[in-house]
Amino acid sequence: MASEKQLRILITGAGRGIGRAIVAALKDSPLQHKIAVTARTESELESSIEGALGEHLIISANLLEPRAPLTVVEEVVKRFGGIDLLILNAGDGQAATLEATDDQLWNQTLELNATAPFRFIRAVTPIMKRQKSGKIVVVASQAGLVGEAHVSAYTASKHAVVGLTRSAAAELKDHGITVNAICPIFVDTPMMQKSIDAAVARTGRSSEETKALLAAKQPAGRILTPEEVATAVLSYLDNERTGETKLLDGLGDK
Repeated sequence: MASEKQLRILITGAGRGIGRAIVAALKDSPLQHKIAVTARTESELESSIEGALGEHLIISANLLEPRAPLTVVEEVVKRFGGIDLLILNAGDGQAATLEATDDQLWNQTLELNATAPFRFIRAVTPIMKRQKSGKIVVVASQAGLVGEAHVSAYTASKHAVVGLTRSAAAELKDHGITVNAICPIFVDTPMMQKSIDAAVARTGRSSEETKALLAAKQPAGRILTPEEVATAVLSYLDNERTGETKLLDGLGDK
């Protein structure tokens, strides 16, 4: 990860997993980026951003609340004067068969994984247009490119956010704004552990056996680390490509 100037950065889902790894990669930059982090749990955000060299801002927020994205963006702009990089990492998923996926699970998954990112992009668009520059990176999933069993709500939400990425990129490219998505396979995060726990309950296998079987099914024969995803996300600081939905499968750059 490299950048030639100090950036004003907002990262969602920054308290754990991939978001925490992104913060770690940014916070010790000699450029002393201004970093705003948001998630539901303030204590996790405090731990994540601790030791940052530059100015930072912690905003605890529930992104299932319709006004939360706009409120977060307004707080960041009030403090930093603008936003150069928006990283949309917040998301969640729950394994369930089609018939066990009730309306509440469906609606909540779409709200967090697709509607909240839309609200963030909508909120930063006029800001980045005034700046005549800006970068937006969405952490999506391989499930946004292919179908997966037992995660219909999650898969639909990630397909939606991939479509949002492509549409926003086409609309904003003439304003100096890039929009891209990273689509990793399984990543060793608390969310993945929830999927493993669900599989354990469904199959009776041990957690270790389930994780090994899952790793063996991946293209590289292993599960990705959050740091690998963070590196892929931050690679967009160094180029002006837009509209990409980049599969991250551990086999190297595509």
